[in-house]
Amino acid sequence: MARYEAIGFDLLTALLDSWSLWKRAAGDDALGMRWHAASQSLLRGREYRPFEDIVRDAAREVGVAADSAEQLFDRWGTFDPWPDVPEVLPLTDAYSRFIVTNCSRRLGSIAAARAGARFDLVLTAEDAGAYKPDPRPYLAALQRLELAPSRVLFVAGSAHDVAGAGRIGMDVYWANRGAVAQPEAWPALANERDLRRLPDVLAKGPR
Repeated sequence: MARYEAIGFDLLTALLDSWSLWKRAAGDDALGMRWHAASQSLLRGREYRPFEDIVRDAAREVGVAADSAEQLFDRWGTFDPWPDVPEVLPLTDAYSRFIVTNCSRRLGSIAAARAGARFDLVLTAEDAGAYKPDPRPYLAALQRLELAPSRVLFVAGSAHDVAGAGRIGMDVYWANRGAVAQPEAWPALANERDLRRLPDVLAKGPR
């Protein structure tokens, strides 16, 4: 029997280069990343309120032009997978795959279509009523797919994702694209810059 039955994925950081869209919409790379960080700070671990409203609030907070948020929504889905994703995702076809993502249902559906793979479930913060790393989004996905946490490897996109998924009992592969420090309390099974070692981790199995 395979060591893992399924793989869960963060979408907007682990699989897709959504950062580039924030930069383009802001008209400046540094400002775009500050805007993205502000939006994450406003939503992280909180009860769901419309993602689009949070993005607008964050734009005002960091001084992004008022129409930049609407440009971001209009261009949503124009981002591409990271270069390693088309190489690695086909190697996971034998597993059940699902997404847990911090955005609205509409934007999550648009973004998931850009990943280039079939997913059994796309679970958004809107569906769960809360934003990661609140446990509800992860648990809702597991419940819908009737999966035990111990049988799932979750591919995280942030340190908060590592802790959120690990806290409920999933092993975590961290696509640490920002090269940031991992949480000491909930270290990832693998802390890598991209997905290229994911097939090796899947073959090796849990600790």
